[in-house]
Amino acid sequence: MRKQKTGRVISDRMSNTIVVRVEERRLHPLYRKYIKQHFKFYADDPQEMAGSGDLVRIEECRPLSRLKRWRLVEIVEKAEG
Repeated sequence: MRKQKTGRVISDRMSNTIVVRVEERRLHPLYRKYIKQHFKFYADDPQEMAGSGDLVRIEECRPLSRLKRWRLVEIVEKAEG
C-alpha cells in the first residue's frame, strides 16, 4: 500500500503538475496541545483535470522530477466557480 493524502490544490499553473496543500493536526510532545501544520506536495496531473481550490487525493509514487513524488488519484470535490 502506498501512502495517500488528501488536500486542496493551491496552484495549477504548471503543465502536468499541481501543488497540493495538506493540513494535519499533530500533538505537541511536550505541551500536549494540538497544533495545525501544513505541507506542500507537488503532484503529477497528466490530464490536467484538477483546478485551483479542488479537494484532491494524491498517492506516493516513484520520483518523477526534482520535486514531484506524488500523483493525482482522484478529485474528491470540485471548487465552486
